[in-house]
Amino acid sequence: MSLPIFYIESAAAVNDIITLPEEASKHIIQVLRKQVGELVQLTDGVGNLLTAEIINDHKKKCGVRINDAVYTAPAKRRITVAISLLKNASRFEWFLEKATEIGVQSIIPLLCDRTEREHFRHDRMQGILVSAMLQSQQSWLPELHQPVAYEQLFRLEDVMQTSQKFIAHCIDSDRRELQREVSAVQPSQIILIGPEGDFTQDEIALALQHQFMPVVIGHNRLRTETAGVVAASLLKIV
Repeated sequence: MSLPIFYIESAAAVNDIITLPEEASKHIIQVLRKQVGELVQLTDGVGNLLTAEIINDHKKKCGVRINDAVYTAPAKRRITVAISLLKNASRFEWFLEKATEIGVQSIIPLLCDRTEREHFRHDRMQGILVSAMLQSQQSWLPELHQPVAYEQLFRLEDVMQTSQKFIAHCIDSDRRELQREVSAVQPSQIILIGPEGDFTQDEIALALQHQFMPVVIGHNRLRTETAGVVAASLLKIV
């Protein structure tokens, strides 16, 4: 049976003694009823997975000693999904959860012409990513950017240096099937997913000017958050 896993902001070395945050301490001691001598796992979200022994079963300040540390290298390909924010925050949060479970490395919330702008609570969204990472027993946390105006996206160096760049839209044109275009030998991919109502013609044209390939991700018309999950899955399984 796998050990319960919890998030810490920074890793520790073997034999180090650390005090866990109150929320994790409460869950370990009060909910799971763990006691001194029992083991838990910890991750910092950047590849480090620690096995720790409880040495102080305080419900607010659980103390543990690090017994073992294992590092998992990042995925060979870096997958980024740049996706429009949604008026219904819970739908965007659902996308974040599923994208994390799939193994996306980077998420960029977009502000497009047709985006119905909502207040973006980065701390809450980050918490959703952490929970999804732990639930899926991963040790890498996706990078969550602050919302970016669509035009500004093309000024980001890491975006423009991505090996394969795609934009998914619904306008009839010369679009290719995403799953046929993704190359497993290329080190990075990014896909743009528009808001409800799709990208505007000008937004599509701007992406094409910056060498983004227009693609389709299925034959059905999908909601934004569904399109994001489908696109992430197609990019990941190659």
